[in-house]
Amino acid sequence: MPITVATLILAGISLVLQNALMVRITQSVSTVLITLVINSSVGLTALLLILISRNGLAGLTEAAGAVRPWALLPGLLGSFFVFAGIMGYQRLGAAPTIAVLVASQLLAGLAFDAAISGKTMAGFSAWQLVGALLLVSGAALVAGRNA
Repeated sequence: MPITVATLILAGISLVLQNALMVRITQSVSTVLITLVINSSVGLTALLLILISRNGLAGLTEAAGAVRPWALLPGLLGSFFVFAGIMGYQRLGAAPTIAVLVASQLLAGLAFDAAISGKTMAGFSAWQLVGALLLVSGAALVAGRNA
């Protein structure tokens, strides 16, 4: 198995564990915002320590210089994703949440790939489109009773 695929599998498993733990944190605090702050703070601290250990203070200077207004959007989108995951786990459960997230990511990914390559949906292979249809159908079956 290629290292990239193995890494993606481990990330998928980690996401389930992360969301389950964040639901637990959310149940013990007054607002989900505290959970989000803890999550982001730990991630930011770990990344800063890795950056400093690899690049020294020059890494921090480069990071600060790379900030543009549009560069803030990924952090906001990531926080929204984490928030939605917590809410989904609490209200729907793990499997329905994951099913809806993965299906919506696949559809958005197909649209994104089509947009950057100049393709239309007709530019995708029949297998890709059948795969997307099966995944979305599976997500509807998994999440249907809970959504």
